[in-house]
Amino acid sequence: MTKHSASIVVAGHVCLDIIPTFPSHKMSDTARIQPGQLYLMGPAVCATGGAVSNTGLALHHLGVSTTLMGKVADDLFGTAILDILRSYHPGLVEGMIVALGENTSYSIVISPPDLDRAFLHSPGANDTFHASDVQLKPLQGASLFHFGYPPLMKNFFTDGGLQLGELFRQLQSQQLITSLDMSLPDPQSPAGGIDWVAWLARVLPAVDLYLPSIEETLFMLDRQLYDSLLHRNASGSDKAIQDEFHDPQLLGRLSEQLLDLGAAVVVLKIGKQGLYLLSANRGLRVGTDAPDPGLMPAGRTQNDWLQRELMAPCFEVEVAGTTGAGDSTIAGLLAAIVGGAGPSEAMVQAVAVGACSVEAADATSGIRDVSEVWKRIYSGWKRRTNAPPKKGWTWDKSWGIWQGPGDART
Repeated sequence: MTKHSASIVVAGHVCLDIIPTFPSHKMSDTARIQPGQLYLMGPAVCATGGAVSNTGLALHHLGVSTTLMGKVADDLFGTAILDILRSYHPGLVEGMIVALGENTSYSIVISPPDLDRAFLHSPGANDTFHASDVQLKPLQGASLFHFGYPPLMKNFFTDGGLQLGELFRQLQSQQLITSLDMSLPDPQSPAGGIDWVAWLARVLPAVDLYLPSIEETLFMLDRQLYDSLLHRNASGSDKAIQDEFHDPQLLGRLSEQLLDLGAAVVVLKIGKQGLYLLSANRGLRVGTDAPDPGLMPAGRTQNDWLQRELMAPCFEVEVAGTTGAGDSTIAGLLAAIVGGAGPSEAMVQAVAVGACSVEAADATSGIRDVSEVWKRIYSGWKRRTNAPPKKGWTWDKSWGIWQGPGDART
């Protein structure tokens, strides 16, 4: 496959992930770490984490020219992050900021087999990252600007979305596609008390692609429902939201609200169910660097992104870890978009890259060049399910994707 000439800038949150590996035997849904107990573990995997690293390195593995913009400190963890990024390509660290005398962000990732992951997180230097830290020179010639995890970056949520909204508007005026990913706020943290509907109303009118999870969306748009689901779920995790509330009616209602707040295209990550997409009538300015026509169709036009409703089921894999799965899924989507893909093939590529990601314990080492991803898809890679999401949905055999009743192409 010919490499993309278009490039993507990934900015926002970055940290060092410390991932203890669990024994190979499965853990029950009621498993808990109890005080005073000793648990034998495997070696710890140390990897870069956060949207900058996870999405950025996934794009790099896929063959997309990528610039990273994150902030670390001049400490042991910061040095480790830069060394890891440099080991993939020396140019990946050129846009990174090193802050003197601060602390680098880290996460201890608890990711048992067959259970959703949990995080012990310190924001570190991410809290002092400011919109003015986004350097304009690396943006020259870029096609898309992606920003990740503002709920974990103090300057970007305490101002009610003013500086991020203004940054996105400036970038759109330079003809860049703007993309935003979120993270789930700690309900007990300052980010947990933010009026997120007002925040989104300031930011989303300048966002072409809004890419949150169903959990994050419920937390921000319908906190009462989100809290009631956690209360009803005996395991005390977000698993109930993914398993019980991926109903297309709920996804559609939440996505319609996000479109009303200003986003052009909403893509909700719905865990093992896959991805859900709903787009408005202002479309998406797609790239022109079409992938190899032997692997994917030629580039699409803006009209292909108007008023679409799609759901892409996941591919079947042996899961080694779910760290960074959502970030890698986003990378697959963004790589397809700058390659000129339409929404159906972009969604399929996204869930395929996400599936590759979970085959490794860390976020990105399971990802290969996009040509290899599509060879695997065309080799008959099975999906997790082919059951219709709800009455009125139709199956597009050519792409292996569901089209909703609100899809203009149905």
